[in-house]
Amino acid sequence: MEPKIRLRFSIFLLYILCVRAQNLQTYIVQLHPQGLTKSLFSSRLHWHLSVLEKTISNNEDSSSRLLYSYSSAIEGFAAQLSTAELKTLQKSHEVIAIRPDRRLEIHTTYSYKFLGLSPTGGGAWLNSGFGRGAIIGVLDTGVWPESPSFDDQGMPPAPQKWRGTCQAGQDFSASNCNRKLIGARFFSKGHRVASLSSSPDIVSEYISPRDSHGHGTHTASTAAGAPVPMASVLGNGAGEARGMAPGAHVAIYKVCWFSGCYSSDILAAMDVAIRDGVDVLSLSLGGFPVPIYEDTIAIGSFRAMEHGISVICAAGNNGPIQYSVANEAPWIATIGASTLDRRFPAIVQLGNGKFLYGESMYPGNRVHSAGKELELVYITGGNKGSEFCMRGSLPKAKVRGKMVVCKRGVNGRAEKGQIVKEAGGAAMILVNTEINLEEDSVDVHVLPATLIGFDESIQLEIYMNSTRRPRAKIIFGGTIIGKFRAPAVAQFSSRGPSFTDPAILKPDIIAPGVNIIAAWPQNLGPSGLPEDSRRVNFTVMSGTSMACPHASGIAALLHSAHPKWTPAAIKSALMTTADMMDHLGKPIMDGDKPAELFAIGAGHVNPGRAINPGLIYNIQPNDYITHLCTIGYTRSEIFSITHRNVSCHDIVHQNRGFSLNYPSISVIFKPGETRKIIKRRLTNVGSSNSIYTVEVVAPEGVNVRVRPQHLIYKHTNQTLSYRVRFTLRKRIRTDTTRYAQGRLTWVKSGRSFNRVQSPISVTWASKN
Repeated sequence: MEPKIRLRFSIFLLYILCVRAQNLQTYIVQLHPQGLTKSLFSSRLHWHLSVLEKTISNNEDSSSRLLYSYSSAIEGFAAQLSTAELKTLQKSHEVIAIRPDRRLEIHTTYSYKFLGLSPTGGGAWLNSGFGRGAIIGVLDTGVWPESPSFDDQGMPPAPQKWRGTCQAGQDFSASNCNRKLIGARFFSKGHRVASLSSSPDIVSEYISPRDSHGHGTHTASTAAGAPVPMASVLGNGAGEARGMAPGAHVAIYKVCWFSGCYSSDILAAMDVAIRDGVDVLSLSLGGFPVPIYEDTIAIGSFRAMEHGISVICAAGNNGPIQYSVANEAPWIATIGASTLDRRFPAIVQLGNGKFLYGESMYPGNRVHSAGKELELVYITGGNKGSEFCMRGSLPKAKVRGKMVVCKRGVNGRAEKGQIVKEAGGAAMILVNTEINLEEDSVDVHVLPATLIGFDESIQLEIYMNSTRRPRAKIIFGGTIIGKFRAPAVAQFSSRGPSFTDPAILKPDIIAPGVNIIAAWPQNLGPSGLPEDSRRVNFTVMSGTSMACPHASGIAALLHSAHPKWTPAAIKSALMTTADMMDHLGKPIMDGDKPAELFAIGAGHVNPGRAINPGLIYNIQPNDYITHLCTIGYTRSEIFSITHRNVSCHDIVHQNRGFSLNYPSISVIFKPGETRKIIKRRLTNVGSSNSIYTVEVVAPEGVNVRVRPQHLIYKHTNQTLSYRVRFTLRKRIRTDTTRYAQGRLTWVKSGRSFNRVQSPISVTWASKN
């Protein structure tokens, strides 16, 4: 075929595909696991194709519409359907539910030291063999396998139970896997068909497990990166980099692409990961909360939990808005973000001699222009977004050679610096708005730049309005450790209460997620911008995406130390040993006030205590089903989540007064109610002949009575129960919802340090 003809044919084919994509939409079709016609087919795939074939409105081959056939995460398939075909399929007796494909978003050299992990002197690392034998499955943007964080020196072979593979693709072969990186796959069908009509060939990506974005490499190395000495980001944050579980194996499941992460691809990855034999699934992705029966991550996670897999998810970056927490199913560990006591000061000295505190990872001590006093300029007016330093909004004549002030928001922080640089600006001050307050996520900027908080931005504005020629310089201070209060709640970390299940306190815990240094691919500069030609092995990122793999790695440590523990036991250990106080022994802060439970859950993760929690709250899969019945889920909704055909009427009747054996306690008083009783069971995973005594800090306005007040364990693995009665001190009538919080702690007698702590959240629901 001639080149011109071939080109015309390719364009025509792409046009046909785009037109078709506009008329079809991807749906996840969930089938009844005991479908009427299932036994007629030799394989599950043939059964799925048969169901699809009956639906397609023309003679088209059904396999051309099928994207995935699922078996472990759910029973069903993902396929492209027209509106008419969707209506036809909804009438099938073999179909439980049909959900449209959802697009979700992706939500260290020091953090292991901050968390008290040490290669010497006992503790969680030595007690777990550094996570030896555990397998962490990471669903993200892929991996850069050549990173030194995935070196397999000293690693044992993959466990015998491992059934995964190293999938070859663009610039990625089976030889890229090793004893650290034991598996890698990619899932792109949902992304590919969704992107055909919008932006084909706009972004170049590796059609393979190789990471084009950096996010997946960063999260995977945070969870289980190998020790890398002398790691830094252009000299900042220097030290030895280690993941939370440096002895654990990593399996990569690439599900996120330039247009996002599609639920059909995510479910396909979870489906395979369950069969591959992972011990922990780490998902630094999600969206806004949706009902559990519509949430494919929640549904796939239930199946993973049944297989003994701990599922750890990011809480989301939509804080500080209430009810914004995502991934809120009770069988998922939902992780919010916290700060470290490490800072990267880049202080603004104004022309009047005053100083404004800021932070940056720009290597200012190496650059001649850094520290030089420059004229300040803040461009406003017009409709191009100049105050945010949007592309094309900065007149070169006004910014050339000057320090440009840019408001945070709309476009990326580092991108603003690139735009200033392209316009001829010499430096940048990035200012937080009232939304961001004092939140200090730093970047490796492409020009001398710093980020200042909202309070400082007001002082900057006052100064600039007080003089005709405002001037300033940035003083870069390198890396400072240990001189700041921490942890504190990250401003962006999503908050509870849970939108779909307020009877469960979410998030569960918080973990380091601000200014985390971890591995980075060699195809990107440290800012992540395509114009950035610098190359590094590590860079800094912030988000609950960074907090999630911290918890995933620590969960792997617990799995390695206690291989027979259930996912609920591991989550209980993480929660009941979490810290409510910062490193100075003062309450963890959220901005300028003590953090509430809807921001921190049970507290800040403490791996040293979690490895030996003393007691755990265990939960079996049937308990979750009873819980779903008690909060009003229907039989069909529960069946779509669990594949269990149950009668909630019978379950509720047989379990009167049921409360899920969750490590945190959430009590909701409806209008007119004055008393609530909850039950809990604690299993001894510590020493025999142990006595625990209860301590209670009652929520304001509530009397709390615990019976019994002592739990006396004669042997290990013994389970004892207790009841807590909550009584309002006076009847409260309110048109608005009110909250109070407290704490219940079981303290082991003797010289032990075991304190099994549960936060108490009390809600007075409004009449509305």
